[in-house]
Amino acid sequence: MLRHPISTSETSAGARAREPLRKTPVSDHDSRLDTPIQSDADFYAVFHEAEKPKEKWLIGAEMEKFGILERTGEPLRYEGDYGVVRIMRDLESRGRWSPVYEREGGPAIALTRGESSITLEPGSQFELSGAPLPTIHAISTEFRNHMAELAPISTELGIRWIGLGFHPFAKRSDLGFVPKGRYAIMREYLPTRGGLALDMMLRTCTVQANFDYGSERDALRKMRVGLKLSPLTTAMFANSPWYEGAAMGELTHRGRVWLDMDPDRSGLVPSLWSEGAGYREYIEWALDVPMFLFKRGDKVVANTGQTFRAFWKGGYGGHRATLADWSLHLNTLFPEVRLKSTIEVRGADSQGRANWCALPALWTGLYYDDRALEGAEELTAGWRHEEVAAIRADVAKRGIRAEFRGKPMVDLALRVIELADGGLARRARTREDGKDERVHLAQLRLLVEKGLTPADRLLEGMDDVKDFRREVMARADLAGA
Repeated sequence: MLRHPISTSETSAGARAREPLRKTPVSDHDSRLDTPIQSDADFYAVFHEAEKPKEKWLIGAEMEKFGILERTGEPLRYEGDYGVVRIMRDLESRGRWSPVYEREGGPAIALTRGESSITLEPGSQFELSGAPLPTIHAISTEFRNHMAELAPISTELGIRWIGLGFHPFAKRSDLGFVPKGRYAIMREYLPTRGGLALDMMLRTCTVQANFDYGSERDALRKMRVGLKLSPLTTAMFANSPWYEGAAMGELTHRGRVWLDMDPDRSGLVPSLWSEGAGYREYIEWALDVPMFLFKRGDKVVANTGQTFRAFWKGGYGGHRATLADWSLHLNTLFPEVRLKSTIEVRGADSQGRANWCALPALWTGLYYDDRALEGAEELTAGWRHEEVAAIRADVAKRGIRAEFRGKPMVDLALRVIELADGGLARRARTREDGKDERVHLAQLRLLVEKGLTPADRLLEGMDDVKDFRREVMARADLAGA
């Protein structure tokens, strides 16, 4: 059991280095993180040093998408004339993006520009990890600019970019793996922990949002609300109704996949649901999750046989656990809401262009306004982990028409949108036309008021469509946003 440090200044990491150990760009490495972990207190440093005053809070959004060859419906692979490597080289030449290599002489695995990055998921899903920005308007502009940058090479190669939570056409065998050390380890280990783990890696896409926190209390309030509302988030953003070219009878097959994927490192983190929970409970949970790997220089060392606690206590192959290892381990945990240097909301399918900023807008309204956060706490007071976790399978099938405590979740969804709307209105961040951030929730609100999800809208009239593949690409297309 860990001892909670009395203050940030008591941590040995804080004593060794007064400047924050903040997350560095993917191409850089902070040598201070190579310091071996000396005491329990070191585990808290990454969280305490991420705390910041409210006036400095920003929003980071991540958008994953599938690239599809329009003439054949085939998925993009890593290499080849129509591979993502060619696309990254084009972006590098046109847009001042810098390539990132996992090791000297190795393949490119990402691009960076300023505080933004373009990364690849295991099946070559193309992800924009946006810069921390002050408003949802700025995030919308960033997404739009990203798609505009992709337009020339996409037109040249005949690529359509689609926003769905699960690949609508590809079989698992159609997809190759990005040559990244971590993915090779996950490819071997995760199928031993869940039957749909490879589908999670290869055939899913999500939109995620990252938020700042001001203190331990603030972080855990946000985590609790986020975890309690996570199945509702999945329901509202259900957007993956197809599997290998046919409707599945589910609204979010991605949501179904995550129910059969390594329970050790995913789910709703029940230890955080208590009002008294803090960093310690999250750390204790993380310490007991089996590792994937650690790195020493350019070398990736597989270590799936130990929990991080065992690695910290006993080492592995002559190596001792470092602060960098701990930071890396935190990024290999996949709960529905993840705590690291930010709070990451992870439970939504990737969205089409009309709805692509709705997730960061929803949670900005809830997290960054005191009245909205208090309202969300009141709404979810008394909810138990067991009953919330139990509805996740029905959510995958029926979206917001799934029932919680005997009632469809539509009314809960409307109440959450109202809370977020109020928070965004009080933030009063307007764009040039005078509209505030509520404009980015408008499409979601319209759907929920009708008892629908994005997947319901996608499915409308599909039984009468003659060219299924072409129609799916048209409905889910991200171009022109």
